[in-house]
Amino acid sequence: MTLLFERNFVTELENRLTAEHPRIQVLVGPRQVGKTTGVRQLLSRSHLPHLYANADDLLSTDRTWLLEQWQRTLSLGSPALLVIDEIQKIPNWSETIKALWDKDGHNVRLVVLGSSSLQIQKGLTESLAGRFELTKIYHWTFSELKQAFDYNLDHYLVYGGYPGAVAYEDNFERWYAYLKESIVESVIGKDILLNNRVGNPALFRQAFEILCRYPAQEVSYTKLLGQLQEKGNTDLVKYYIELYAGAFLMYPLPKYSTRSHLTRSSSPKMLPACPALFSMHEGPNVLATPEVRGRVFELAVGAQLLQLPGELCYWRESSLEVDFVYRHRNQLYAIEVKSGRKKTSRGLDAFIKQFPAAAPIIITSENFSDFSDDPLVFLNKLKGS
Repeated sequence: MTLLFERNFVTELENRLTAEHPRIQVLVGPRQVGKTTGVRQLLSRSHLPHLYANADDLLSTDRTWLLEQWQRTLSLGSPALLVIDEIQKIPNWSETIKALWDKDGHNVRLVVLGSSSLQIQKGLTESLAGRFELTKIYHWTFSELKQAFDYNLDHYLVYGGYPGAVAYEDNFERWYAYLKESIVESVIGKDILLNNRVGNPALFRQAFEILCRYPAQEVSYTKLLGQLQEKGNTDLVKYYIELYAGAFLMYPLPKYSTRSHLTRSSSPKMLPACPALFSMHEGPNVLATPEVRGRVFELAVGAQLLQLPGELCYWRESSLEVDFVYRHRNQLYAIEVKSGRKKTSRGLDAFIKQFPAAAPIIITSENFSDFSDDPLVFLNKLKGS
């Protein structure tokens, strides 16, 4: 069953590529979540002649290598499909792609993949405006892992996110080593430090470990700065978080406010990208107390909400709090996460009183599976209840 499991983006990508005049298809997302596997599943049944090339396999790359892949694809016939993996490894890739596409794009169906959002987005906006469609691939959800590996909720809250690590879950130390060295360190070393200015790599790694210990918690930049072993400033912490968000490891949620200056100045609510990143640092017994389990469950809800189109925030006024505020198109949702730890609904009531158009939503351990199967359908179903 695992080998046959196919993520939803594969069919969507296939539909786009078989359209009459497809644009460049750009897939971005974390390492080891199935981007390449999904593309290979598509290639295995494609009727088009195709070429797959991975820039991550090369010691050095330049535009000449990219030009070579393009010409090899043209020689296959028209139209042919070209897939370039880890495209951000190629200097000035977007300018080269623009020139090739503008000349011969009608003969090539092009898919490019990358694991560094910041670098990919920069190339897209600078050179390829109007020529591409962007698809973001995220960590595996509870619904996907339940289908592929028969996960239950508690198992997901400890190990969820990376399907490649499933084989090592019966040995936590081995699981931890695989996650740390093969995934997290690859992201930090290859996708971040090689391509961005970071004055102190050891401090940068320490910052990530600290951030992972605050799942779904509001944390001030000053507090985070105080835990680092060397002096810095809040701008340094913000820069670190920006880099981790660009590599799909950590997301800072802003505070919801109709006044933008308050949103910008607020302390972020930190969301590691999946539960496994918290367990990696805290150990396998993360569900031992209701308080910590509640935080991890809230993280699981937030991590899936992040995968939706729209805007995700949190809300707080004094001691009143709403876990997540989600806006999609013209609809506002106030989402409270109930997991067994003691919480009141005063924050949700206060938010609805202040924003009466918002739909109150309560997500529990009992309805989380339905939410994970199709979050937008779930939210819209409860909106009118």
